[in-house]
Amino acid sequence: MARGDKIWLNGKILSVEEAKISLFSHCLHYGTGAFEGIRAYKQKTGGGAIFRLREHMERLQDSVKIMGFEIPFTLDEMVRAAIDSCKANQFEECYVRPLAFIGDGPLGVYPGANPKVDLAVLTWEWGSYLGDKGVNEGARLKTSTFVRPHVNSAMTKGKITGAYITGVVSKREAISQGYDEALMLDPEGYMTEGTGENLFIIRNGVIKTTQLTSILNGVTRNTVMEMIKRFGHPLVETRFTRDELYCADEVFLTGTAAEITPVSSVDDRKIGRGERSGKPGPITQKIQAAYANLVRGEIGEFPKEWLTPVR
Repeated sequence: MARGDKIWLNGKILSVEEAKISLFSHCLHYGTGAFEGIRAYKQKTGGGAIFRLREHMERLQDSVKIMGFEIPFTLDEMVRAAIDSCKANQFEECYVRPLAFIGDGPLGVYPGANPKVDLAVLTWEWGSYLGDKGVNEGARLKTSTFVRPHVNSAMTKGKITGAYITGVVSKREAISQGYDEALMLDPEGYMTEGTGENLFIIRNGVIKTTQLTSILNGVTRNTVMEMIKRFGHPLVETRFTRDELYCADEVFLTGTAAEITPVSSVDDRKIGRGERSGKPGPITQKIQAAYANLVRGEIGEFPKEWLTPVR
């Protein structure tokens, strides 16, 4: 996993050694930061392009707004920062991590009336988030013993750094027990999502995904929903239970890092029936292949604005 040796920080490209923050930073003590996960891909016509960059940066603005703060850069400046960071590190294909956070200031929980928000953009090369085996053969999932916080406890529409501790402990639990990823329930016992991915299930040709009531509004989720509609498959946003998940014909996860990852089993129940039991299903594979082509500029029927050239 090669890391970029240049970082964009508050309007300047700096070396990793120069890009420093204070140990007194409020975000380090209280989790007052927000982030995004974005990918750049090599294009069939050459060069690199960042997928749905503006939508990601808009969501970052929303995450900071949810916390009650404001990023001191315009959307266009944030978009340019991501492009410049990729260029500075000579990456055509990489993972892009914008990070907005409250830096040095008051040392109590209260950060002040108008705290300064810093903005950084990091880049690194990242392969399959859940591993090549997961992408090709399907990931093994475990329902976490930790419950996703109530919607008025942790603001679920923001990618807020401190809120990810539930995902951290859930993922550690799953990995320690031999699984690839964890799934979390909401306080009422319905399925929500993984620690960093949205969840889809397929039964009798109908595709279901979790309602936005308790999950992050995933950009990849949105992309896949657009693809499903164009393919003509029935799609429903609804709550569903763990036992309904067990009995699905196909299950897959979506996310910028995970992209489209099939699920082979949940809580040691193989997904699917007959010869396809425990294997990626045909609809999942179709979506997976189409998404891989889309992000590399090989499908022209989607908005061209979804791909921002790195130049």
